[in-house]
Amino acid sequence: MKHLRSFLFITMCLSTSSFLSSQTIRYPETPKCDTVDDYFGTKVADPYRWLENENSLATSNWIKKQNALTDSYLDTIPFRKAIKKDLTQMWNYPRQSVPVKAGDNYLLFKNNGIQNQSVLYKQDSKTDKETLLLDPNILSKTGTVALNTWAVSNDNRYIAYALATGGSDWTEIRVMTIDGKQLPDVLKWVKFSDIAWYKNGFFYSCYDAPTGNVLTQQNQFQKIYYHQLGTPQSADILIYQDSQHPLRTFSAQTTADEHFIFIYGADASSGNNLIVGNLRKGLHTPLHVFVSGFDHDYAVIDNIGDDLIVKTNAEAPNYQIIKVNTADWKVSTLIPEKTDVLQQATIVDHKLVVLYLHNAYNELLLYQTNGIFDKKISLPGMGTVTSLSGKQKDKVLFYDYTSFTCADNIYKLPIDNMAVPQLIYSTKLPFTTSDFVTDQIFYTSKDGTRVPMFIVHNKNLIRNGENPLLLYGYGGFNISITPTFSASRMLFLKNGGIWVTANIRGGGEFGEKWHQAGILSHKQNVFDDFIAAAEYLIKEKYTSSSKLAIQGASNGGLLIGACMTQRPDLFKVAIPQVGVMDMLRYQKFTIGWSWASDYGTSDNEDQFHYLLKYSPLQNIRPGVAYPATFVTTGDHDDRVVPAHSFKFISTLQADQEGSNPVLIHIEHMAGHGAGKPISKYIDEAADIWTFIFENLHISFKPIHFISTK
Repeated sequence: MKHLRSFLFITMCLSTSSFLSSQTIRYPETPKCDTVDDYFGTKVADPYRWLENENSLATSNWIKKQNALTDSYLDTIPFRKAIKKDLTQMWNYPRQSVPVKAGDNYLLFKNNGIQNQSVLYKQDSKTDKETLLLDPNILSKTGTVALNTWAVSNDNRYIAYALATGGSDWTEIRVMTIDGKQLPDVLKWVKFSDIAWYKNGFFYSCYDAPTGNVLTQQNQFQKIYYHQLGTPQSADILIYQDSQHPLRTFSAQTTADEHFIFIYGADASSGNNLIVGNLRKGLHTPLHVFVSGFDHDYAVIDNIGDDLIVKTNAEAPNYQIIKVNTADWKVSTLIPEKTDVLQQATIVDHKLVVLYLHNAYNELLLYQTNGIFDKKISLPGMGTVTSLSGKQKDKVLFYDYTSFTCADNIYKLPIDNMAVPQLIYSTKLPFTTSDFVTDQIFYTSKDGTRVPMFIVHNKNLIRNGENPLLLYGYGGFNISITPTFSASRMLFLKNGGIWVTANIRGGGEFGEKWHQAGILSHKQNVFDDFIAAAEYLIKEKYTSSSKLAIQGASNGGLLIGACMTQRPDLFKVAIPQVGVMDMLRYQKFTIGWSWASDYGTSDNEDQFHYLLKYSPLQNIRPGVAYPATFVTTGDHDDRVVPAHSFKFISTLQADQEGSNPVLIHIEHMAGHGAGKPISKYIDEAADIWTFIFENLHISFKPIHFISTK
């Protein structure tokens, strides 16, 4: 390991006013069109509709001007380069993934620190000798080709893997041997697909080749195919399609013994049907519809003989594990619903390893396969287990642990009642985290609901109302925001900042009821929870409005957009990233239609009216002093298309009152976030922290680095 020296940038420790002050910013002129939509008698103007055509010359020129303005603003801030230099060193530490057993080998990813993409290695389980299998960094000079998903064949001879370019959700599936030899197989137009091996091939999901803009065209008629190794994609066998419902998605799963195939269908972001086929009867096995509706979630954990072990929230909002007998399709409860949320489960050495969410942090429990509780596996504290690795025939479970102040540690646990977890990999950071602690408190939202949040701060915190604080949230799609480590976040903490994660409604922290309380006509609860968190932090003198920044991405970008337009007085800085900002048109692009189960759509009159009330784009008002705002998006984002951000910032720049800057950065060859190269993460983080430090008036102090030898 390389020794990292401490750099002192004494002349840059004090924040000074930017030469290009926000009062003198001249925003690029963004022409308006006269587009007006009529929604059930309500006319809504959309003057920047032309920005939805991201491939037009006019949009391209607009992007260049906006990026040039943002760079010119940031370049005048004296500590911008120092922040980027420190972030680069903070990111520069070795890390690796949880190993996956494949025959006599383990497969794992490693990154030496600032490699743009992590590298896949094979490790001999007997000698520990490592062989490089796949290095995505050599596939692109800019590191913008990323591994999206991968799967090992059940005979441990092959690895199928999907590559994504420029952050797009579109992928190409390729195949190599377990020794790294590339096969000629290439499958295109794959999106939102698993890879499910069966004999000498695998099942996958794809769309027909787009006829319009590949990054914005609505995705329709996903199909499941079977690909046999060594044959062209044109010869792949169609396994399943639904010609009556163009907006449904489908994915395939097989069991390790290749006895069963499971087809999951969905018509929204939550809830799925479940179709089962007995592959012992061959590739064209009759399919049994076990679940026909979309009211609940079902996920097959594994099979034990002819019995299926299934995780579901049917009649159990916090999830339970059931057993399904495929001989007569009778269902019995194996592990009933608990107060805590059942997140994940796997079967290792004929034991059920079950991951629960308790007050937004993880607990790990061990059960016998008949549902009898064995023991609790001790975790170091309030943290997150992101990966459970092990199969029925394995004797060992691998898992990781992370928290706000602890980078990934990897543990090995022999599945034995007397065994204890063994720490096999501890991440060594080039800086200390021991000065910081995490508190969890519960505060009261507008309607009296108790909501938890994590507060990460220096041990010597003085609550005087003068601390810079960043409040982060998501609040949607049953997704739980749990404690994880971020080197970037530590830069803020080490400069006197406080980091807060609010576990607001709409997420999955307390099961389906918590999710349901923040969707459709209840979506305002999400914003109320976040605003109440800010008010609590100010009341308890953690911070003040002049020292408060808020941040969120994707659905969290919507959260920030809604809160800053509803309460512009409450926040000093807003960072909405890749946000859903136009709630009246989101469903018209790519996979947006599938979010209707959380949002509703403007196609429904009742839903239109509540969407209009909080849609960030339509709720910007002229003459209002909005927080200093830094919007980020990517030109290859085909999840939340960048037009959301383009139209939002254009409206904000036209209507902003006062001196707070409102800027956007559009990253080239970047998407919604997945697969983004480390270099782009560092660039983006440097810009965001530079903007936050400048507008919260934080005196930047260089980080003291230590050796990681």
